[in-house]
Amino acid sequence: MDINVLTTRMAHNASRIQRLVEGVSAEEARWKPAADSWSILEVLNHLLDEEKEDFRVRLDIILHHPERPWPPIDPEGWVAERQYNQKDLVESLDKFLRAREESLAWVRGLSAPNGEAVYEAPWGPITAGDMFASWVAHDMLQMRQLVELHWAYTALLVEPYRTEYAGEW
Repeated sequence: MDINVLTTRMAHNASRIQRLVEGVSAEEARWKPAADSWSILEVLNHLLDEEKEDFRVRLDIILHHPERPWPPIDPEGWVAERQYNQKDLVESLDKFLRAREESLAWVRGLSAPNGEAVYEAPWGPITAGDMFASWVAHDMLQMRQLVELHWAYTALLVEPYRTEYAGEW
C-alpha cells in the first residue's frame, strides 16, 4: 500500500466532493428523494463526522493503541440527532475540507505505518491497511451518493420531460 498514492487520492476526493456540493441551492441541499434517504447536506455532514470521529481515530488506535476500545459511533443515528439537514451547506463544506486537511497532515506525518497492524474489532480482526483502504473507498461511496442525488433532483426539475435519451441510469 502506497501511502502517498492514497493520500493524493484522498486530497483529490476532497476536491471532487467540494465540486459536487458547491453552488447547490439551500433547497437542493436539503432535498431528499424519499423520506428514508439522505440529502446532500446529510451526506456532507456524514463525511465530516466520519472524518473526525471514525476513520482517523480508529486508524490511530489500530496503529498506536490497539489495547484501547474504539469509541462508539452512530453514523445512522447522527443524521437526525445532530440535525445534519438543518446545517449550513457552505459551513459544513468548509468544516469537512479543514478536517480532511488535518487528516492528510496526520497520515503524512506517520513514520512508517504498519499496514499489517491488527485490531480485534467487535466483528473480527481488521488491519491498519484495511482501515486506511476503507477510508479512501468510503469517499467513493459518498461521491456516488452525491451524484445520485444530483441526478434525481435534475430528473425532478425537468418533469414532465424525460431523460431517457441521455442513457439508462
